[in-house]
Parts: sequence; C-alpha cells; structure tokens
Amino acid sequence: MKKMFLKLVLLCLCLWRLDGVFGGYEVKFVIEGDSFSLNSDLTEMKDDDVIQWRFGDENTVIAEVNKRADRITVYDDVLDGRFRDRLKLDNQTGSLTITHTTTEHEGFYELQINSEIKRFRLDVFVQESVMEGDSVSLNSDLTEMKDDDVIQWWFGDENTLIAEINKRTDRITVYDDVLDGRFRDRLKLDKQTGSLTITNTTTEHTGSYDIQINLENKFFILAVIDEVKSVSVKEGDSVSLNSNLTEIDDYPIQWRFGDKLKNTLIAEIIKRSDRFTVYEDVLDGRFRDRLKLDNQTGSLTITNTTTEHDGDYKLLMFTGGRFSSKSFRVSVYDSVHWCGPTEAVIRLVLSALVGVATVIIVVY
Repeated sequence: MKKMFLKLVLLCLCLWRLDGVFGGYEVKFVIEGDSFSLNSDLTEMKDDDVIQWRFGDENTVIAEVNKRADRITVYDDVLDGRFRDRLKLDNQTGSLTITHTTTEHEGFYELQINSEIKRFRLDVFVQESVMEGDSVSLNSDLTEMKDDDVIQWWFGDENTLIAEINKRTDRITVYDDVLDGRFRDRLKLDKQTGSLTITNTTTEHTGSYDIQINLENKFFILAVIDEVKSVSVKEGDSVSLNSNLTEIDDYPIQWRFGDKLKNTLIAEIIKRSDRFTVYEDVLDGRFRDRLKLDNQTGSLTITNTTTEHDGDYKLLMFTGGRFSSKSFRVSVYDSVHWCGPTEAVIRLVLSALVGVATVIIVVY
C-alpha cells in the first residue's frame, strides 16, 4: 500500500516538504539535514490545553506542553538521544520543529491535543552528488543481509525496478535494458549489504532512488553534475547565480550551500503554493538580508558578499520532464587580493617587464 502511494508521490515529483493525507495520517518528505515542522493547526493554545508529541511504534513521548502547569518540555534523552538539541516547540501553537534531520527521525509522529489525535509520517531523502563520469554508492545501511531478505532498487518518477537481490532464491539481478539502457554495465550490487554502486555516471542518472528492504524503504536524491561553473566576486559586491531558466514551473526549486557532507538549504521556491523563501538564519545568519530570488527565473543573487559566502552552491530543480541540478563555485576575494580584469592584465605586463629587466642586469 505504501509503495503504491510512493509511486503517486514520485510521479508528482513533490520531493521537498510534501504535505499529503493518506490512511489517516499526513505524509511529509524532507532532505536529510534540513528542518521540518509538524503543525498543530492551532492559532493559539488555550489556558487548559495539554499537548503531547510522540514518536515511533512504541509511541514514545518526545515533547509536551502543559498550559495548566505553564510547562514546556522536550525529552532529548529518549530513544538513545536521537532528538537531542533538535526539538523546538512553538510557545503559541504547540507545533513541533525538528532540525538537522537524519534517517533516524524517519517514521510516525503522533500529536495529542487534549483528547484529539493527529498523525504524521516522515520520510527522509538522503542527498548524494557526484561529478559526471565518477562512481557513487547508495548505501542500504545493512551490515549483512539475512537469509530471507528481498531487496529491490527503484529509480525515477516512474519508479522503475533497476536491480534486486532475493536471498530466498539466491538470485541477484540488474536490469540493464530498462529506460533505454541508461544503466547498462553501470550497476553493481554488494552481495553482503545490498548497497548499489553506479559507475561512469551521466546526467541521465540524476533523480530519485528508492531501496525497499522487505517492507521498509529508504530514499535517495542523486545529482550528477556535468560541470561546476566558477564565479569570482570582490568582497562587498553582489553575485548572481543563474538558473538559465526563462520561467519556472509548478515544481520545487532549491538552492543549497556547502559540500555534500554539510549541504544547507538556503532558498526555496514552490510556485504552485506561491512560496518564495530564503532561509536567512541558517549557518549563523551569514546570509541574513543578502539573498534575493528572481520570481520569474529562480536565479539567486547574493548581495554585500563576504569571504563567508565563498564556497559551493547547488541548484536542484525539475525541468523538461526530469530532475536536474547545477553547481557553482563562488570565490570571494577581499580588497587586498582582488584585482579586476584590466588590473590583472596590467600586473601581468609589469611582471613580465620586471622579469626582462632582471635578465638584462644579470647578463651585463
């Protein structure tokens, strides 16, 4: 049943913060490392409200608000501390935000407001990125498969089966010919863990991947980058990162900053919800009052740059019927080391002349 729902989700390609209702619970998707909020739907709590947030199959209490006792509590140490320093309760509405998500936070959440109950399901996508031509491994998180395990790997918005291991029948299969053969001679399955390696990647391998282990799922978003565009800017000036779109459509667009191990969402567009959001408070507020999104093209401008804005930027988007990405390397120079194109030529000529003069002195 969950697999059928997932296919519908991926067909819509609503991979960022998707809200939907299924089987009596609200479903949310988030990329690992991002924050997500579970809304109570209250505008303001009443003086006698008691709110509890619970997680998992055992319905463990992770946070509560008791307005009668004027007490707000988060339980950081439950469940091996997986929620430590990650839970934030809204004092007015009782909504819960979980920051810096990991796959350990995936599962069912339950909100009880007095006698009423609301349920959520969170699925966390692991984001991977790789340069075109390199290999990438999508890890199952298993150390060793059991004798009755069945593992299947699915790809893309049509949820196409590309590889599987059936330990019951001792069979390992890769489907080279699906999707016009884009995975031919590129898939390798780890016989012990079920992890999948894609070799000699191309941009055609960019997209969503789903591993199903028996009845459990883990989700990935893979971005294969064909080039990194280098951009230089003098500290204090502005720099624009162009999406190369003429107009954005209804699907989400994300701008992210940092390397693939610490990749932070800094701006997002969901046009169909008319939502254009910049996340100014992330990374100690280094982008505060500096980010501007183009409402038509989705391009990003960073104003009043500092050396803290030096680094890697990634654009994730869905265009032309497929998921795609762009990467930028921004170099911010302080005024001491900065020289524009004209000055650079002058310096080069002077350097050459000094070199000639030195040679003449040595000879004579």
